[in-house]
Amino acid sequence: MTRIIKRLLAALAGIALVGALASCVINPVTGDRELALISAGEEVAIGQQQYQPAQQMQGGEYVRDPALTAYVQRVGQRVADVSDRALPYEFVVLNSSVPNAWALPGGKIAINRGLLLELDSEAELAAVLGHEVVHAAARHGALAMQRGLLLQGAVLVAAVASNDKNYSNLAVGAASVGAQLVNMRHGREAELESDEYGMRYMARAGYDPRAAVSLQETFVRLSEGRGNDGWLAGLFASHPPSAERVERNRATAATLPAGGIVGTEAYAAATANLRRDAPGYEALDAARSALSERDLTAARREAERALDLIPNEADVEAVLGDIERAANNPSRAVERYDRALALNDRYFYYYLARADARLALNQIAGAESDYRASIELLPTADAYLGLGRIAERRGNIQQALELYNQAAQSSGQAGVAARGAATRLDLPQNPDRYLRVSGALDRNGQLVIDISNPTEFTVGNIGVVISYVDGGTYD
Repeated sequence: MTRIIKRLLAALAGIALVGALASCVINPVTGDRELALISAGEEVAIGQQQYQPAQQMQGGEYVRDPALTAYVQRVGQRVADVSDRALPYEFVVLNSSVPNAWALPGGKIAINRGLLLELDSEAELAAVLGHEVVHAAARHGALAMQRGLLLQGAVLVAAVASNDKNYSNLAVGAASVGAQLVNMRHGREAELESDEYGMRYMARAGYDPRAAVSLQETFVRLSEGRGNDGWLAGLFASHPPSAERVERNRATAATLPAGGIVGTEAYAAATANLRRDAPGYEALDAARSALSERDLTAARREAERALDLIPNEADVEAVLGDIERAANNPSRAVERYDRALALNDRYFYYYLARADARLALNQIAGAESDYRASIELLPTADAYLGLGRIAERRGNIQQALELYNQAAQSSGQAGVAARGAATRLDLPQNPDRYLRVSGALDRNGQLVIDISNPTEFTVGNIGVVISYVDGGTYD
């Protein structure tokens, strides 16, 4: 990933270098000629490298119903098989109530359980997945990265919102690229292009393309009455519905063969367990909301209700652990996180939260192990900050500084804390990096030295060395 990013940034040096590094390629979907700063191989590599971190920061895999995931993968692969570009397509269901779907370069696609609840048929699922397949096949992600390069001088510049279980703002290092890719908004033309060719892929795969029309009609109605809720934070933010998209879909449907699979009953059967569990996830989301407002009584009540409705859901145990931590009961929190990990050991947050609770209990070895396990799944500022604190407790100042500096890449609370900790450790050894010194002569010709300390830490015992440079010449 580092090599790819350096190569892309080098293209900013000038038009001649861009011409040397890039080439024009034929878009396999539209047939248009396009500038290619990012090669096909690099697209696939970016998708492969970012797929797991992107899943982790968006809620992790939905593991409660493997049969549902298998069903989504079959539908997605059926559409991908008739696309205009052969890629290593993959499909996953994420454990998030936010109704959303996204595609990374190279064909790595995800859909949230929250969106699955809003669909009514297999054909509508094919419409959503077909739309995402086109984003990958038509290089929309790569083209957006290139626009960022050429216009802004950076690989990606985007605001990252934190809602539901979106931990995009915690990611550091190479994983932060995936955070930007997932939250990227495609332009109007890319959305219309994905609608049109996605419908063509649906028809080729044997689905009724008119489902894409009814789906967009539903989305328009929902967007008009939703206000600032999860829909706007999810699908509608990255794929805004519009009357124009509905009309364009109708026009496209008129050019395609009528009929095809709708699959209302098949979809109802595949999502039966998810729909049965929906009230439990609503209670879980209510618990998270109450916890964010520090209403521990309401949070505990809703979490216990969720536990009754969706037993053996790891997220419920984790929220109960979060509540115990907020109530200053780290030992009880550890017990809850233990249960969460027994149900699902493939999600970074459970390790990270247990590490924080163990550190509060002074269980240093266990905390360190958990922080490192969380980083294997998703490198976060919080985990590096925790490891830095452990290294500092052990007296390994240089290692602590390195870990704090890794955490300091984040603009969030952990990044702020890490920058402060790094400054506190480094300031005594390298005061010249932080203290500002200026000198001038006053009206009486006396030298006045001003020393300012922009850090939050008190500095004493300052020594100043004054050097006089004689500008004269001597034989």
